[in-house]
Amino acid sequence: MNDTYLIIILFGSFLGLMIMGAPISVSLGVAALSSIIYLDENPIKLVQVAFTSVGSFPLMALPAFVLAGALMEAAGISKRLVLLAESFAGPVTGGIGAATVLACMFFGAISGSGPATTAAVGMLMIPAMVKRGYDKGYASALTASAGGLGIIIPPSIPMVIFGISAIGMSVPREAIELHGEFQTVSISKMFIAGVFPGLVISCSLLILNYIRCRRLGYKGTEEGWSARHILHAIRSGVWSILAPLVILGGIYSGFFTPTESAIVAIFYTLFVGVFIYRELTWKKIVDSLETTTWLTGRILMILFTATVFGRVLVENQIPAVVAESMLNLTDNLYLIWAMIILFLLFVGMFMETLAAIMILTPVLLPVTYSLGIDPIHFGIVMICTLSIGFATPPLGENLFVASGISNISLERVTSQALPFAFVSTVAVFVIAYVPEITLFLPHFFGY
Repeated sequence: MNDTYLIIILFGSFLGLMIMGAPISVSLGVAALSSIIYLDENPIKLVQVAFTSVGSFPLMALPAFVLAGALMEAAGISKRLVLLAESFAGPVTGGIGAATVLACMFFGAISGSGPATTAAVGMLMIPAMVKRGYDKGYASALTASAGGLGIIIPPSIPMVIFGISAIGMSVPREAIELHGEFQTVSISKMFIAGVFPGLVISCSLLILNYIRCRRLGYKGTEEGWSARHILHAIRSGVWSILAPLVILGGIYSGFFTPTESAIVAIFYTLFVGVFIYRELTWKKIVDSLETTTWLTGRILMILFTATVFGRVLVENQIPAVVAESMLNLTDNLYLIWAMIILFLLFVGMFMETLAAIMILTPVLLPVTYSLGIDPIHFGIVMICTLSIGFATPPLGENLFVASGISNISLERVTSQALPFAFVSTVAVFVIAYVPEITLFLPHFFGY
């Protein structure tokens, strides 16, 4: 009975505050504090747990990756990547739309953020698509949907957060007896595992883009491919192409850790922006630092409170209760995956991705581990599913960004984005049901 009251207090106060419009960090913090007071524990514990949550070495990658992404946009690196993708569009039906998806993949490999990817690519590609005769709503919807690749293509901020959330995970004793002691999730392994799932979702968007463009009559350029144009784009963007190669190559080769790679990315961008492209001014650097400070502070506030919320869940065995309840419904792996994916799709419509990861990882990871699902596989599926929430209402951050860039109504963008959300969901089911897509590269590299 006490556990029932605790669950009502914890989730009731959280949902009540969310409905009243309170910020998610406030909702999480108040819910956790209410539960600690109900349990008659010292409230100072909340502060201690919150500060301990930011003491991990991997978390240092968070502000570094945010700063690297902001600097790359200011230095002109992201602009050249987008122009390079556009040069390959040529006469292919829907080619400029396909170039938008590719540009989001390129930028996702250096930003790690969905809205940042949508903003950086959308500023260039939405006007370019409209100039080629594309409907503004379609151009905006495609960019918003492809912007979700920013958190799937490594390096990814949500992957870092998932790795931190899995630390000290409590799993049922029966699961340990069946599958062995739970191992801490490696962020490097998460980065490697995200490559093929990112390509699967990208291919689903490219296929639907081709089908819809063919039906709508959005053709490519009449003059065909221009070798001169492509070579010019490659020459001007060669240093931009090297950016994701340096970051990912160093991680995959084991030359440096994900945290160290973020620092390498910052110095690489400073060198290219100041000495090669000469577009990175002191004002742009200061603006990038301001953006980093604001975004990192916002994320850390959620991290503080979500960590305490998760600690209350784990210490009171609530994840074990949820796991047992789900396993009592069915032990069919495919049905469990379907329930988890549909639940995450629903959560992603109303909650920020990082907060959802921090709250739900302690709840859902024990369930999947009890079924023998690799924690890395679950983490990738979770992030892929939540990425769809960037382009689904009512939260849909990418929809707001794309709508603002194209200056059209949110409803117009949303209606065009729903088919892309559907094919992305189908792709997520494929990734979940075929674990080799996620785990092939980690096994290949010996993780």
